[in-house]
Amino acid sequence: MKLVSKLAYITIAILLLVACSGSNTEESNGTVKGNKSETLNQDEVIKIAMSTEVDNLDPYISAATDTQSMMDNVFDGLLDTDETGKLIPAIAESYEISDDGLTYTFTLKEGVTFHNGSDLTAEDVIYSYERLSGLNGEEPLSSQFEMIEKIEAPSDYEVVITLKEKNSAFLAANIRPILPADYEEQSTNPIGAGPFKFKEYQVGQKLTLAKNEEYYDQQNIPEISEVQFIVMPDPEAAVLAMKSGEIDIIPGITPQGLLQLGDSINTVSGPQNMVQLMALNHDVEPLNDVRVRQAINLAINKDMIIETVADGKGTKLGSNFSPAMDFYYEAGLEDVYAPNIEEAKSLLQEAGVPDGFPLELTVPSDYSFHVDTAQVIVEQLSQIGIEVNIKPIEFSSWLETVYQNAQYEATVVSFTGKLDPYEILVRYVSDYRSNFVNYENKNYDELIKKAIAATDMEEMAGYYKEAQRLLTEDAASVYIMDPDRTIAMRSDLEGLKMYPIQKFNLEDLKITNQ
Repeated sequence: MKLVSKLAYITIAILLLVACSGSNTEESNGTVKGNKSETLNQDEVIKIAMSTEVDNLDPYISAATDTQSMMDNVFDGLLDTDETGKLIPAIAESYEISDDGLTYTFTLKEGVTFHNGSDLTAEDVIYSYERLSGLNGEEPLSSQFEMIEKIEAPSDYEVVITLKEKNSAFLAANIRPILPADYEEQSTNPIGAGPFKFKEYQVGQKLTLAKNEEYYDQQNIPEISEVQFIVMPDPEAAVLAMKSGEIDIIPGITPQGLLQLGDSINTVSGPQNMVQLMALNHDVEPLNDVRVRQAINLAINKDMIIETVADGKGTKLGSNFSPAMDFYYEAGLEDVYAPNIEEAKSLLQEAGVPDGFPLELTVPSDYSFHVDTAQVIVEQLSQIGIEVNIKPIEFSSWLETVYQNAQYEATVVSFTGKLDPYEILVRYVSDYRSNFVNYENKNYDELIKKAIAATDMEEMAGYYKEAQRLLTEDAASVYIMDPDRTIAMRSDLEGLKMYPIQKFNLEDLKITNQ
C-alpha cells in the first residue's frame, strides 16, 4: 500500500512538471491541457474496501453475496438487469417464450469472446446450463435450473431450453454467468466474458481485476483500468483508510463512517431489496413452538433497532419480503407484532417456559451491522427472560455451519434481494435444500407451487402475498428491516448505481476532472 502511494506521488509530480511547462503534447493515454489531464486518470487503480473474504471464485460454487457482486464484473449471463429490476439483453441478443411457457429460445450475440480469446457460442451455454441443472450427470449446482428437461443448439448462436413444467421464475435465472466449455479452473483462475478480467487473488488480502479491452459491449468498456477489492473487515479501519487516501470506495458504509468522512466524499444510496432477519431454527426446542416464536417477535422492537443500528435509514418489515418489489409486496405485516412485553410473557407461559430460556445467537462476525443488531436483541429479549449468548463466527464458517448444515439455534443475517419473488420465498418451502430455518407448512408449499405455475401476473402476486402472510402468522422468524445501502466514493468518482440485487457494476464508474 505504501509503495503504491509513493508511486502515486511520483506520478503526480511528473504530471505537474508537464503541466507547468505549458505543453499541449498529446500522449498515448490522454491529452494534457493546462494543469489537468482529460483521460490520464483512467489508468488509476481504484481500491474498494470489502468487509468479507472471497468464499470461492467459481460463480457456480460461491454462495457469498459480496463475492458474487465482485465477480459479477468478470462474468456475464444471457440476460442482465438494469437499476429498475428490468431484465435486459446481455450475451443474448433476444429471446422468445412459447405459448405454453415451456420453451425458451435465446439468440446469442455474435462476436462475444471469453477472456482467454475463445468465441462464446451455444456450446458454452449448453455446458454452463448442464452443469447448473445436473444434466451433465452430476449433482445440480442450482435449484433454479433443475426444472430444465433438455437443452438444444439448432446453430452456433441459438439455444433452445425446454422446461419440465411451467415455471415463471426461470427467465430471471438467466442472469447466471455463462462459462467457457470444459474449463475446469474457475476456482483458481476464473475466465468469463464480462467487462473485467481476473488478474490476481491474494487470500485474506485482495482481489484484483483488470479492464477487458475486448469487451463485446463496446459502449460499456470500463473507464477504470484496474480495480482492487481490499479485504477490510473492520469498518473503522476502512474509514480511516479512505480518509488517508488508501481506499477510494466503501460499499455499505456505516452512518458513523459517513459522519467521519463528512463532505469530502460522494455517495449513492437507496433500499437494497434485502431482508435482515433473526432466523429461528424450528428444529430446536422451544423454537419449534409457534407461541415461543411469536413471543420473541413481540419482545423485539424493530423501530429501535432501525434507529440505533441503521441510524433510522431502513424500512421496517413484517415478513421475508421488501417493498422494493412493490408489485408482489403484502403491506401491513410490519406491525402485526407491535412490541408488547406482557403479551410476550403470557405466550411463554402458555408454551411452558414462563421463566424464559437460554438462546445461542450465531452471528457472522465479518458484518458489524449484524453484530450490532444482535447486541440490541440481547437487551430486548432479556425483558422476557430469554438469556441470549452471542456466538460470533467468520462468515465462511457461518455458510457451512448455519446455512448448509443448520447447526444453530438462532442467527442474525440478511437475505439478499432477487429479481423474481419465487427466488425470495422458495427459501421456506419444506423440501428446499437451503431452508435452514426448517420451516414446514403444507399450505405455504402449495401457494408457492401455484404462484410458480401462474401465467396471470395479478394471480401470481396474490399467491405470493398470501405466502407472506403465512410467514408472519407462523412467526417463521423475526423480520427486521430492509436497510438502506450507501456507497461512499472518493469525491472525483461518480456513476455507480443502485440495483435491486447487490451489484457493483464497475463499468458505470467514472472519474471526473476537478
